[in-house]
Order: sequence, then C-alpha cells, then structure tokens
Amino acid sequence: MSTLGAQRSHIKLARDYGVLLSAVGLFVVLAVASAPFRTATNQLNLLDQWSTIGIIACGSTLCIVAGGFDLSVDAIFALSGVIAAWTTVHLGSPVLGLLLGMASGLVLGLFNGVLVTIGRINPFVATIASSVVFLGIAQLITQGSVIAVDDTAFSELGLKRFGDLTLPALAFVVFAVLSAVVLARTVVGRKLYAVGGNYEAARYSGIAVDRVQIFAYAVSGLSASIAGVLAASRNSSGQADLRTELAFQAITAVVIGGVSIYGGEGTIPRALVGVLILALIGNGFNLLAVDPAYQQVLLGTIIVLAVAVDAWARRTQR
Repeated sequence: MSTLGAQRSHIKLARDYGVLLSAVGLFVVLAVASAPFRTATNQLNLLDQWSTIGIIACGSTLCIVAGGFDLSVDAIFALSGVIAAWTTVHLGSPVLGLLLGMASGLVLGLFNGVLVTIGRINPFVATIASSVVFLGIAQLITQGSVIAVDDTAFSELGLKRFGDLTLPALAFVVFAVLSAVVLARTVVGRKLYAVGGNYEAARYSGIAVDRVQIFAYAVSGLSASIAGVLAASRNSSGQADLRTELAFQAITAVVIGGVSIYGGEGTIPRALVGVLILALIGNGFNLLAVDPAYQQVLLGTIIVLAVAVDAWARRTQR
C-alpha cells in the first residue's frame, strides 16, 4: 500500500472508530470512578435528560448530510412550545395544541428550506435571521410572560412513563430509528448524500436538489418542534425566552460523532455516539464534582479534533 493510501486508511479508521472507542473508554472510566454512575437509574435518567438533544441531533444530521446547516432550532423549540400552550389555553384542546405545536416546526423548517434554496441565502445567515423572527413571534404571542397550562391532559405527554422509560426517551428512540432508516435505507436518503456530497453533480444527474434540501430543513424543524412540545408538556407551560443552546449542543454532538460539516457523509448512529459522549461528559463531571470550566475546555478540544480529522480526510480523498 502506498504512503498516501496508508494515510487515507488511518484517517478513515480514526474518523469511523476513534469516536466510538472514545465513548466506550469514557464510559468504562466513569463506571470505575463513580458508583452512582453505574446504576440503572442514572443510565435511564441520562436517556431521558438527553432525549431532547438526541431528537434534534437526528434532524440536524439529515440537514448537514444534505449540505445544509440549521441554527434556528432553539427558536423553533421555543415557538412550538408556545404555540402548543397558547392553543391549549385559548381553544381548550390539548390534543390540538400538541399537534399544532409539532406541525409548526415542519412549517418553519420548510420556510428555512425555501430561504436557502429558492432565496439562495447562505444557510448560516438564513437560519440565524429566521431564528430572530421565530423568537419575535413567540414573544408577541406570550407578551413576555409564561403561558401556564393547567390542563393535566397537556402535561401527560411529557410526564407519561412506560415502566422505567419516559415518553420523551421513547420518542427519542423511535425518532432515531426512523431517521436512521430514512438516511440509510431509502431513495430519499441516497439523494440527501448525493446533494450534500456534490450539489452540482446531483443537479446534473436529475435530482431535484432544492426539494431534497427543503425536505432536510423540514425534518430539522420537525425534530426541534417535537422536542419543544415534549418540553412544554413536561413543564406545563410555553415560554419564549428560553436560552437552551440546543443548536450548539446538537451540532456539537453531530460533529463529534463524525458527521462531516461539509455534507455528504455521516450516519445517525455516529451522531448518537456524539450525543452519548456529551451526556457522559456532563453526567460524569457532575457526579465527580469537577469544575464545569474543564468540561468546556474538553468539549472545545474534542470539537477541534473532530473537525480537523474531517478536514484531513477530505484533503486526502482529493
């Protein structure tokens, strides 16, 4: 094997298996260092607490694979919860409120997709601008206050349990499986890879590239609204001024998991490994009472390494 071929092989192995090995190693270290970490209760709590990030990370993965980037998920998360709460309070129908809240993310995601494709606006600029608009709408609806919901049927969705598993955790698992199937086993998934890998080549091959990217943004918006409605249900309220940093956390998980920020490469399982690493770092540092500043340093270092490996892999493929 040539030197260049060996280099490509090593980089590919580092990108494909390095993150997984890191997650396994981190899990083992935490299991040895902390007895509370090893408990089934803690593991189930991790799944529940990170279900929101997990759902959004799945939607973000499809969007990034297609060559897009959605920074508006924070705003969609907040607005969908506000819509669900407002509808329940003013129209007296929790079912309608929850459904409209989820549907709103799909519509807002479509709007983002149109801005990027038909409007030809840079994805970063388009989704940052749209997030300002979405949060403004949420502020207008709430008038700067929290919309409290007294109807127990509204809160049941976020609090319902199936044995030891919460409904949000179950929703995360189902959404992850569906996203993985779409990306890996369907024609739409192949088109997402094609568009993200080479936009012009995909267009010349007859793929409706704009429709494919609009679909990706719609799924991203839907994932944020599902997470937002579940959170609103759990809290029995809708709130516009949430500062969740969901976009940063979801994209961090996706990048750490090895999904290429340049588009065309990545899988849902990789993104989920990224979510797992974030969850392990957060939970482990809390249990071991480590200064949160070290957590930020570690995350920043991991992100730089992940992006660097991705960039090196791209260069060696040319």
